[in-house]
Amino acid sequence: MRYLTAGESHGPQLTTIIEGLPAGMPITAEDINNELARRQKGHGRGRRMQIEKDEAFIASGIRHGYTLGSPVALVVENNDWKHWTKIMGSDPISAEEAEEVKRKITRPRPGHADLNGGIKYGHRDLRNVLERSSARETTVRVAAGAVAKKLLSLLGIEIASHVLEIGGIKASPTPYSSIKELQQISEDSPVRCLDKEVEQSMMDAIDQAKKNGDSIGGVVEVIVEGMPAGVGSYVHYDRKLDAKLAGAIVSINAFKGAEIGIGFEAAHLFGSQVHDEIAWDSEQGYYRKTNRLGGFEGGMTTGMPIVVRGVMKPIPTLYKPLKSVDIDTKEEFGASVERSDSCAVPAAAVVAEAAVAWELACAIVEQFPSDRYNQLSEYIERYRQEVKEF
Repeated sequence: MRYLTAGESHGPQLTTIIEGLPAGMPITAEDINNELARRQKGHGRGRRMQIEKDEAFIASGIRHGYTLGSPVALVVENNDWKHWTKIMGSDPISAEEAEEVKRKITRPRPGHADLNGGIKYGHRDLRNVLERSSARETTVRVAAGAVAKKLLSLLGIEIASHVLEIGGIKASPTPYSSIKELQQISEDSPVRCLDKEVEQSMMDAIDQAKKNGDSIGGVVEVIVEGMPAGVGSYVHYDRKLDAKLAGAIVSINAFKGAEIGIGFEAAHLFGSQVHDEIAWDSEQGYYRKTNRLGGFEGGMTTGMPIVVRGVMKPIPTLYKPLKSVDIDTKEEFGASVERSDSCAVPAAAVVAEAAVAWELACAIVEQFPSDRYNQLSEYIERYRQEVKEF
């Protein structure tokens, strides 16, 4: 499978086209819109979330609630477009109009794509860069991920996420009985945190950062249950599924690191403290006594829960802007300020879910016969039984 996204932050719409979905898979707009609504929640979000109510319009590829096997096109309209029609319109404008409506940006913001993108594509108006590099694009990444999550869920694979850390405030390990319970606890928390003892401290840290004109980042964790063993490959570097997940996480706006299982902690431990002993019983077949490697060995799934974490840096748009240099005058100025959040870590957890879901769904579709959903479903069940009896 693959997908493309198109659209600017203040353009008329965001679009994604998804190719390679099995035909006959049940899905509705509600499945997608529920995920879009989750992305807009979370303590620390800015005014944009009050302006937009993201909902996807299914433009092609789904008929009467089932995929056709043809490309699926999803469109999310930007409700704020009415205020940007002249500034972001596609029609040519005169020099006089340009001075009046263009809102040209020549002061790149540290930590953003502004300056590098301007250099790469030769843009003297950095709005041409920031409109596309904006995290607003993650709206349709979540839409594509929602489709992937639906496919995985139908195959008995469930995904949830939660926040481990915000602004240096760390959640303590919190037990949960099932991934469904994890999902519910996370969903009920304003910061998607399972540890109720630190929830208010995280919100206070977000509020203080906003008051200071600053921003804070954090760490999110995605957990997947039900993924069959042996998905991915050890044969080629570019087919290792854990590597694809790490790349997907770091591809999310503002994410600067990823780890699987205990991740970087493994550097400080002995091998006997890192690797997971293998066991077997007649009920579940092979399993690991621990899950320190986060559901992966040799680039392939082990059948244990997949555990992926991502580090999100503080959002670089600051209301007390850092110093920058005007690309026209070369004079030092405070960087440009665009509407932004003080903390988007809770929302980023939802985006991380979508990114992980997409890579796992792609791996399933690539490895098993998938032209038709019912054939894929039947094959996965047979494969699970084969793994159990191996």
